[in-house]
Amino acid sequence: MRDNYTFRVSDTYPMRASTYPMESELSTFTTSTGSNDPYLDLLKKSLTAALYPESSWQVVTGVRTGKPSIGARMRQWILNRLRMRGLLLVRWKPFEIESRNRGEDWPCFGYSMVGLARMDNIQMCVETVLHEGVPGDLIETGVWRGGSTILMKAILSRNAIQDRTVWVADSFAGLPSPTNVIDREQASYDLAGMSYLAVSQQEVSENFARFGLLDDRVRFLKGWFSDTLPTAPIDTLSVLRLDGDMYESTMDALKPLYPKVSVGGFVIVDDYHSWPGCKRAIDEYRETQRITDPLVPIDGHAVWWRVTRSLPTPGTK
Repeated sequence: MRDNYTFRVSDTYPMRASTYPMESELSTFTTSTGSNDPYLDLLKKSLTAALYPESSWQVVTGVRTGKPSIGARMRQWILNRLRMRGLLLVRWKPFEIESRNRGEDWPCFGYSMVGLARMDNIQMCVETVLHEGVPGDLIETGVWRGGSTILMKAILSRNAIQDRTVWVADSFAGLPSPTNVIDREQASYDLAGMSYLAVSQQEVSENFARFGLLDDRVRFLKGWFSDTLPTAPIDTLSVLRLDGDMYESTMDALKPLYPKVSVGGFVIVDDYHSWPGCKRAIDEYRETQRITDPLVPIDGHAVWWRVTRSLPTPGTK
């Protein structure tokens, strides 16, 4: 979520064969990411749509600014009228693998917008806790189409792990409206009501099933984090991935879940350098809890750290 433009993909996405890159161009769309597992490498490229240069097509549906100008409001009105009539404005955005690596573009199809570098980070974290026997389940708070959690589950399945659960926490209705001063100060980051980001639980569940990864070890927590996470039946976590974007959403996930992360476990923050509210929540929580574990950058946007000291669970001494 990097720029002022937002996009939505039509269910009837208009493309002509002549608009696709030529076959000779496709050889340039390779990545520098990789592991020793061809299946997981292919899965990551599939989830991020990095295999498909045509995924850079995008349907323009509006402009987000803190206080839209008269011109921006007029443009929004025109776009809304065109949408209502089924006339979609499509723009070609050249496919740039480095942007897809860093998660800096929103693929018009695929299952994740986090990019390949962050996918590699998820794989590293999950494989490390499995190799070292760090106890606990895995969770992502804010999942969009489920791509990151699908990868988590695939790694567990690949290693025949049956005693860990992947928790999929989301409103499944998009982002909330800013309700606090900190998030309201970042008005240009208000993406509430944006249908591109509102993916139902049923759709995410179907995405897991599409990859053959839906079973009783995938559990969904539907609702706002403030309502679902404090009472979630989670004992311990080995990987906590935060993708709530906003200050309040990030804090609502940190407070109940961070104390459940095992020593040796990982905390991943998707939006640390992208959303000021998210960064402020992380910095405040770390300072309050005297967490000094170093923040490790991933791709210029996301960071992670490894937990070296456990915190008491809220409500305990």
